[in-house]
Amino acid sequence: MSEILSISQLNITPKNDIHRFLVKQVNLKLNAGKTTCIVGESGSGKSLTALSIMGLLSNQLKATGNISFQGLAINQLDNQSMQTIRGAKIGMIFQEPMTSLNPVLTVGYQIGEPLTTHLGLKGEALRSRIAALLNQVGIPPERADSYPDELSGGQRQRVMIAMSIACEPALLIADEPTTALDVTVQAQVLTLLDELKTRMNMAMLFITHDFGVVADIADDVIVMFRGEIVETGTREQVLNYPQHPYTQALLDCVPDVQGLKTLKPIDYAWLNHGAIA
Repeated sequence: MSEILSISQLNITPKNDIHRFLVKQVNLKLNAGKTTCIVGESGSGKSLTALSIMGLLSNQLKATGNISFQGLAINQLDNQSMQTIRGAKIGMIFQEPMTSLNPVLTVGYQIGEPLTTHLGLKGEALRSRIAALLNQVGIPPERADSYPDELSGGQRQRVMIAMSIACEPALLIADEPTTALDVTVQAQVLTLLDELKTRMNMAMLFITHDFGVVADIADDVIVMFRGEIVETGTREQVLNYPQHPYTQALLDCVPDVQGLKTLKPIDYAWLNHGAIA
């Protein structure tokens, strides 16, 4: 099994308060052709972990530890060196495509930008590759001349996916890419991502708060609570045999299809004083 990314002892703190941990002692490994889901509530450190991999943390934050991508310590690189990796070897799909896409540029131009920057494509070769990518994500190639506000939410998300895989990265980070989509479109996007991961043998880090998504696409699962990893395991282990009380508390909040399950609120007081020291 080919290891693509390894994170060890990652801590993220505000620069003006290095004793307040936003992410604490995070360790994880990602392998080619596998999807690892990070699940947890808003504010649990999921997105900060992803942004630290991309070297996109706010200037007000400080990250320590080691992030190794294909054997290279990328957290030690300067921004210019990271720019050769972002988009080319590591792709990222952000949460909200309408704020991530430039409203005054056509989607074709935006898909083509990483192809020009990293692969030097231009002219007919560039147009052909853009058309192929749009086809790959299920959008008619003629929509390359459309602007983001002329597309539906699902189409905009597919454009983001096309941009993120344009250079066939070894690692794809998807930060809650289906949150704003309806159930039918969400299922289509998840199927597409899973197919692309298998076809390109990518490692995929999928950030979500939805255990339904985890059940659909995860190979391995990481559960985060207040900046720390509290449980890891295969999808089957975490969903069927949760070991940590917080994981069980999250699962207790998920309704069943029949609507017969009694949903339980998370008892944070108990977690703070009992489950997590």
